[in-house]
Order: sequence, then structure tokens, then C-alpha cells
Amino acid sequence: MTHFPTFASLTERTSEGKETHSISTVNMADVIESKIKNYRTAPFDSRFPNTNQTRNCFQNYLDFHRCNKALSAKDQDTTPCDWYQRVYKSICPSVWVNNWDEGIEEGSFAGRV
Repeated sequence: MTHFPTFASLTERTSEGKETHSISTVNMADVIESKIKNYRTAPFDSRFPNTNQTRNCFQNYLDFHRCNKALSAKDQDTTPCDWYQRVYKSICPSVWVNNWDEGIEEGSFAGRV
């Protein structure tokens, strides 16, 4: 698995009340793993600001399958794709997901995966 370093800016307050800033290198896989581990429900997504979350549901379903397809083709770990799956499973009605899964299996799914 390829590890991509990222930089995290940390702000801490000293006992005197002063703020200190530091930058540290963080492994992207660790960040994703931490987010998945602490996942509760779908977070706010600014691409879908309205109450109706239908598009959000469908987009995360597509993103999950696209992510799996892309990473599997490169023989990489598909663990980062779990995030999309957890989001769509928390906001999509199971009937829709079952229909979409059947459509993918039958080759009649309308979306591009």
C-alpha cells in the first residue's frame, strides 16, 4: 500500500494561556483509518447542502464502487473505500442499494462505475 504523507497543523494552549502552533507529518492511511474508526453517521458535505440527500446517497454509492474498481485494478488495499460505503449505507434506503447492486450484477445499472 502506498503511503502519502500529509501535514497537520496543531494548535495547543500552554498553561499560561498562550497558543503554540506546530506542524507534523501524518500518514494519510492513518488519518483515513482514524476517521473510519470514529465514524458515527454521514458528515456534512458542502456539495449537498440541502435537506434532500438523494444525490449525496447516489454519489457516495458511485464513489465507493469507483474507488474499489480503481484500487483493485492497481492491486492496492481498498480500505480507504470503506468510508464511502459507510456513508451511503447510513443515508441510502436499503431498497435502493439492493436495486443498484442487482443492476450492477445484471449489467443494467444506470450509473458509470
